[in-house]
Amino acid sequence: MRVHLGSDHAGLELKEHLLGWLRDNGHEPVDHGPFVYDALDDYPVFCIRAAAGVVADPGSLGVVIGGSGNGEQMAANKVDGVRAALVWSEETAVLAREHNDANVISVGGRMHSVDDMTRFIEVFLATPFTHDERHVRRIGMMAAYETTGDLPPLPESAQGFAEGLGPDA
Repeated sequence: MRVHLGSDHAGLELKEHLLGWLRDNGHEPVDHGPFVYDALDDYPVFCIRAAAGVVADPGSLGVVIGGSGNGEQMAANKVDGVRAALVWSEETAVLAREHNDANVISVGGRMHSVDDMTRFIEVFLATPFTHDERHVRRIGMMAAYETTGDLPPLPESAQGFAEGLGPDA
């Protein structure tokens, strides 16, 4: 599988480690930078490119890496068609794929050991989407909102709350 990678200076060490780890484990890494350490670099430059690479390369997945992973996830999610999840455990890596069909994950290079983050990425890459109807429906709602800007309809049980009338209206 092709895996698109982007980071900032705080994620550079993990990204460099992952390039070799991915090759050694039968994957094809695509490095979107940075390529040298620069303490003043800007993560959107590299993370948006990695996310766009995933969208342009059906069947691929992506990993964006920063100090905390938060900004990198936000940057990746600006690319239409990306569902980037912040991962901080094996469980969140599994759920990102199984429930959200995430195609990009973000990890914080200053939050975990290289071994732990490598394991999170390994789990993410190995976990398939369940295609469970409720998960497909929810992803569809988000995609429709991105396209139309129309909010998903409220369930009937929430109608009174939405109108400010409360549950006994």
